[in-house]
Amino acid sequence: MKKIAWIGTGVMGNAMVSHLIDAGYPVSIYTRSIEKAENLKERAEVFDSIAKAVKDADVVISMVGYPKDVESVYTGADGVFSNAKKGTLCIDMTTSSPTLAEKLYVLAQSSGLRILDAPVSGGDIGAKNATLSIMVGGDQSDFNEAGELFALMGKSVTYLGKAGFGQHCKMANQIVVAGNIAAISEGMYYAQNAGVDPEIILQAISGGAAGSWQVSNNGPKILSGNYAPGFYIHHFIKDLTLVEEEAGKAHISLPVVHQVLALYRQLLDEGYGQLGTQALIKAYKKYETDH
Repeated sequence: MKKIAWIGTGVMGNAMVSHLIDAGYPVSIYTRSIEKAENLKERAEVFDSIAKAVKDADVVISMVGYPKDVESVYTGADGVFSNAKKGTLCIDMTTSSPTLAEKLYVLAQSSGLRILDAPVSGGDIGAKNATLSIMVGGDQSDFNEAGELFALMGKSVTYLGKAGFGQHCKMANQIVVAGNIAAISEGMYYAQNAGVDPEIILQAISGGAAGSWQVSNNGPKILSGNYAPGFYIHHFIKDLTLVEEEAGKAHISLPVVHQVLALYRQLLDEGYGQLGTQALIKAYKKYETDH
């Protein structure tokens, strides 16, 4: 059975690696915040450096925060490319830059390694239930090899094509999410001010053409004031900023993304970056009080 090194045990990474451990894979873990791997110590080896964690691994999987973190994980002095054995398959599941994914693909090859970009969608619920959507770019043969691992973490696994294409798919995914979370926030804001029970409105629209994951999962949270993070605002700002950067390279305009990003940046400035994306409703309520 393949030996797996896992890097990053945050909100999603912790649950994702747990599925691999439960399936019997021997796993070594590196995470910058050791306390985030406390629940895994009895079932996996936790190391204090990337070099130690990846030394004997057949597969290295990373799930970290930002593109700069991804680049550091793979290319730093303690990084994967300098310390993993030749032929190791690397899988970065972070939502990151398509341009960086292409760069890492070239660097991996020059190091005698292989790499896939495989960002995911589904938030903490999808991570816990192993129902993530996984979008993969890289070589087809490497995708096929990783299939048994992806199947333990996700319900929808799609091969998009060459390196970077998985990240491009995730950019498109986040554009759609941005429109959806803004729409449900705006819809519930309207409902709360219309004099009709908003919970009844939510129930009514859930079964029609407006039904979506955001309506079903974040709609109730918005109405109850539950802003616990399934996906952090500050991470979504990172994603939408990447979308705008890629749109700029393609010389295209994305007005929905631009507007939603502006609302989230407003919340970040007000200290709400650690809340879940459903807290977007706060931006609407603030606009009301300011006007």
